[in-house]
Amino acid sequence: MQSTPAFPETGLVRLSSILAPQGPIPVSKSTWWQGVRDGRFPKPQKLGARVTVWRVEDIRALIEHGAT
Repeated sequence: MQSTPAFPETGLVRLSSILAPQGPIPVSKSTWWQGVRDGRFPKPQKLGARVTVWRVEDIRALIEHGAT
């Protein structure tokens, strides 16, 4: 999987920036959330009632090392 040039080096990203077509991970939302529940994908952080984000470092590690 190739990361896009617009993908930040550090910080926090929302799901729309992680999943294809804008993001580097080519899975559906339902597959992503099942992977989070199973522990294959990184756990999110809640910033508010309707705002969920992931650390860019965790997503980059997932891209480099693949899902467990």
